[in-house]
Amino acid sequence: MPAPHEVTRHTLSVLVEDVEGITSRVAGMFTRRGYNLVGIVSAKTETPGISRFTIVVDANEVVTEQVTKQLNKLIPVIKVVELDDETSVARGIMLVKVAADNTNRPQVVDAVNIFRARVVDVAQESVIVEATGSPGKLRALLDVLEPFGIRELIQSGHVALSRGPKAMAPTKL
Repeated sequence: MPAPHEVTRHTLSVLVEDVEGITSRVAGMFTRRGYNLVGIVSAKTETPGISRFTIVVDANEVVTEQVTKQLNKLIPVIKVVELDDETSVARGIMLVKVAADNTNRPQVVDAVNIFRARVVDVAQESVIVEATGSPGKLRALLDVLEPFGIRELIQSGHVALSRGPKAMAPTKL
């Protein structure tokens, strides 16, 4: 367990009323307070009128608690839960353009297949690979592809849900 003042990565799942400007209000809270926002993803949920943010921050326990309290103060916020790695599933998507010509393309494709990723575009001197998975899996794939030469890279923020049957049901509408 990290020390209370040690900076670590935290994933917050935030249910909000789907109102105009909510994304700006949530992101603005981080800007105003100077918190280190690593990633933010917002999408509709299974409940009409409710959206879920997955927010990733690098912070110590004290700052993470402050972030949670500040988020809870925003009127459209319904619930904030911190997800931990052991009891949640997090996935991201990555597109990476890798240098690949006729001489090394088979090795690149083999590496991609090992990670259950897929080649989505082939050009004369490169391929574009699409991969989804946990942050660790995506990092490992990059480590394997790096010797071939990474030309471009884009990663989404991560989305996450807690494991098991319990849902993060809205407490109010």
